[in-house]
Amino acid sequence: MGLSCKERIFMVLLGVATASGLTVLVLLLVEATSVLLPAETKFGIVLDAGSSHTSLFVYQWPSDKEKDTGVVSQALACQVEGPGISSYALNPVRAGESLKDCLEEALALVPRGQHQETPTFLGATAGMRLLRQKNSSQAGDILEAVSQVLGRSPLDFRGAEVLAGQDEGAFGWITVNYLLGRLVQYSSGQWTQPAEGMLLGTLDMGGASTQICFAPSGPILDQSSQATFHLYGANYSVYTHSHLCFGRDQVLLRLLAGLLQSSPASLLRHPCYHSGYQTTLPLATLSESPCVRTAAPLDPTQNLTIEGTGNPGACVTALRGLFNFSCQDHGACAFDGVYQPPVQGQFYAFSNFYYTFHFLNLTSRQLLGTVNATVWKFCQRPWKLVETSYPGQERWLPDYCASGLYILTLLRDGYGFQEESWPSIEFQKQAAGTDIGWTLGYMLNLTGMIPAEAPAEWQAQSYGVWVAGVALAVLTLLAVLGAAAVHLFWLRD
Repeated sequence: MGLSCKERIFMVLLGVATASGLTVLVLLLVEATSVLLPAETKFGIVLDAGSSHTSLFVYQWPSDKEKDTGVVSQALACQVEGPGISSYALNPVRAGESLKDCLEEALALVPRGQHQETPTFLGATAGMRLLRQKNSSQAGDILEAVSQVLGRSPLDFRGAEVLAGQDEGAFGWITVNYLLGRLVQYSSGQWTQPAEGMLLGTLDMGGASTQICFAPSGPILDQSSQATFHLYGANYSVYTHSHLCFGRDQVLLRLLAGLLQSSPASLLRHPCYHSGYQTTLPLATLSESPCVRTAAPLDPTQNLTIEGTGNPGACVTALRGLFNFSCQDHGACAFDGVYQPPVQGQFYAFSNFYYTFHFLNLTSRQLLGTVNATVWKFCQRPWKLVETSYPGQERWLPDYCASGLYILTLLRDGYGFQEESWPSIEFQKQAAGTDIGWTLGYMLNLTGMIPAEAPAEWQAQSYGVWVAGVALAVLTLLAVLGAAAVHLFWLRD
């Protein structure tokens, strides 16, 4: 006897449920593919303990890296309140305490579960280099104090040390070239290396030292001035040198001491200050600087009255007296017997180079003659006119004339930038919206030493297969429910 209508409907629903269910199972088993999950984000912290202030930076990068180097970005920049740590020579504990607020900000940003694996490093630059020359015991006490504070944090503290000047310049070079896409670029969904010849040189100036770093066209003859890196699968060799005591603040002190030695008196007529400007300075400011060397000792209890004359010609003569250019007659040399190959390519000038020329409105790649004329004209303006023209800038205003002429002397007479090569210098505060300094370059180099983690895999289906699977699963459920309803209610009637 044949099946009734109700029984045929029941069998059809069972068949549909079975077929769709088996199809869903096949799709799950056959069409599944391996999908890489997003890489975990890693963090690193670097503190830049400069001569005038300390900054804390938090960087982040995906753990799978690119050609063995992390693709790093800045996640936090925190300015530590107070002066540079070298200023705490008589109270080193305060140097460590000064870091706590910024350290708390960093700990709040980095996920708690990653604190112990976040490398943290403090690098002290020229201010501590000078203090170490003057009093190595005091410098050691300061490093111990900051190490105790950072070491007690849950972070992976790697140490605090005085960074070599060459490293400061070389890591700054990495920072600029990375940020501007000269080391690695993201294009068409992948990271690629730019064409050769695109590398930028860097010019950095702090309060106590100034750095130059670039890739010369020929060999580097002095190995002590050479730095090599392996980044994003490529090798780089650059010339780098840090000129200690040629930072902005120390040059101004050395300039003042030189003028005082040539004309010792309680009233000093200063050619680099505007006519009509007058100030009083304790001689202790000069005697405490390791960069100031005088034939006769200075009395730190005396005060010196300084009166500006606004004479840029005499100012340049006094500034040139801080250099010894005689080595330039005997080969590749900058000044003071320091080897330097001829400058090559485009350059990025930042820090005090930028701040001074930005104030003088000279950051638009003007010709060298125009730059020189502009600085001279500014120096010749009376102090009263300058003071009224720039309200609210009293702190740095008296020194812009000397700073501008010093930068001209350093770049032109020292490093060798002439009329034709001067426009190759670009004065900038940031690169690609990120602060420029040695810290990012240090972290990029450090990430090359941190083992990469392979991205996690997961089994997943393509979008079309997923939609089909969901539809068939729904159909299976409806067929099963329909068959159950037919069996329970209809077949029993």
